[in-house]
Amino acid sequence: MNKLSSLRLRLLGYATAIIAVALLVTGFGLASLFERFAERRTGHELDVYLSQIAGGLRFDDAGEVTLAHYPADPRFTKVFGGLYWQVSKAGEDVVLRSRSLWDAELILPDDALRPGQIHTHIELGPTQTDVLIHETAVVVPTKQGNQQMRIAVAVDANDLKVQVDEFNDIMMLVLGILGVVLLVGFAVQIREGLKPMQTLRENIAQIRNGEAKRLKGPVPAEVAPLVDEVNALLELQEQDMIRARDRAADLAHGLKTPLTALASDVVLLREKGETELAASIEDLAAKMRRHMDREMVRARNRHGRYAQAVVLQPALQAIVRTLERMPQGRALEFIQQDSGDLGVAMDPDDLNDVFGNLLENAVRFARSKIRIGVTPHMDRVQVCIEDDGEGLSPEQIVLVTQRGKRLDTQGAGAGLGLAIVCDIVEANDGKIDFDASPMGGLRVTVDLKAGPRVRT
Repeated sequence: MNKLSSLRLRLLGYATAIIAVALLVTGFGLASLFERFAERRTGHELDVYLSQIAGGLRFDDAGEVTLAHYPADPRFTKVFGGLYWQVSKAGEDVVLRSRSLWDAELILPDDALRPGQIHTHIELGPTQTDVLIHETAVVVPTKQGNQQMRIAVAVDANDLKVQVDEFNDIMMLVLGILGVVLLVGFAVQIREGLKPMQTLRENIAQIRNGEAKRLKGPVPAEVAPLVDEVNALLELQEQDMIRARDRAADLAHGLKTPLTALASDVVLLREKGETELAASIEDLAAKMRRHMDREMVRARNRHGRYAQAVVLQPALQAIVRTLERMPQGRALEFIQQDSGDLGVAMDPDDLNDVFGNLLENAVRFARSKIRIGVTPHMDRVQVCIEDDGEGLSPEQIVLVTQRGKRLDTQGAGAGLGLAIVCDIVEANDGKIDFDASPMGGLRVTVDLKAGPRVRT
């Protein structure tokens, strides 16, 4: 089966693609949202530091500026700790700075900054890496008059990137686990959803093997119309085959009376001494009868009747009892192995045709003995029929299974017995082999599907 034509694999492929697209969109969306959130949160922290520094500015009587209280973040006290602040007078040098700046200062662009307005910049910091800067201007009243101060707070941009990367790593792990869970969930859903198809497949196989006649339920409402249509089609086919078989039976019965009349004419011809003409007519009548028998078997096989569990022991015994009443059978010893309750899945009429023909041939060629053995093998049953006759060469074995070929040219018949047997065995999913028997004659082994054991 081509994997590309598997509905299960195609559905799983669609599910994988949908999950992959959904997780990618979700991942990019969450990464973008978190990056924006981190930037806003960091900016908010910098604005808080600006407010704290602006609120702590003090001027003494000499006009020197001091800071009443320093921001509490320990990064401000660590040299090049990644978080910096500085205060400068408008148009003058830096007058106050955090310990983290050491002897450096934040390079601010020369832009017009109105009091209370916050500007944001990304510039090179003291370690020659990018820093995010928030700056504002405040006006502080002093004894010397109002003083405009420029306050700047900066954070290393790499800190923000580290936060975003850590979030992305955790997010990818979580989304990966979620993707696996979703894929497993889809796989289970697909398997459970397609179970009715597997049930239909098994039911169809049972119909093909003759183990059932119709598709069985219960099935989901979505599949029920299909099951009903298939069962209706099977019903129609069965009716057509029944009519065809009945027509074949009518034809056979219609020819039975003329053939019986021919048999009477053969007797009259022999009484009148026309033995050659009588033999010719008798041979033609026998061929017609055998051809009718074969067409009846074919009609029965095409009809595909429900295979029953036939117990071999009584069925074979009934055939043997019939053959023992024949003139040739009275002189033979039939050795039948006790097969207990072993059975085969086969129509009783088919079974009688197969083993009736095989045992009749064995009676025709056996000298004194015929042995019937039954051997179970897994879900199969092998029936072996042997005789102590002259046996057949490999070339003769090939010949006797061909349509219309015979080795016993002296007897009546059209040479269709073994060909009919092969047709029936093949139609019942079986095999038939011919080889030499240790008894000296021919051994025929028929391998058939085992049926349920029937307790008697």
